[in-house]
Amino acid sequence: MAHHARMDSLRALRWAALAEAVSYLVLGGAMVLKYGYGEAGAIRIPGMVHGVLFLLLSWLAIDACVQRGWPLSRVLVVMLASLLPIVPFFLDGKVRAWIEATPPPSPPAG
Repeated sequence: MAHHARMDSLRALRWAALAEAVSYLVLGGAMVLKYGYGEAGAIRIPGMVHGVLFLLLSWLAIDACVQRGWPLSRVLVVMLASLLPIVPFFLDGKVRAWIEATPPPSPPAG
């Protein structure tokens, strides 16, 4: 059964992982500009964007473990995949399956 299409924390985790992977590739290109062509400022913005996305991914991965019950091993796979620029793209199908298999969050008590 498909879950609602709204952006919950697990879908945000998936999109953050993909955005972080893209930013990693852009940062790699910027590093070529910096070190290969002497463009010192080439990594300033891509580096900041990549750093913020990595922090967001880390936060969402911790949330997946603590709030949504994902096993630590699964979270570690997602985090380790983020250390290699193209691995998150290959892992995406698996992450989508994990998201679909995770029950929706419980409504807040009150």
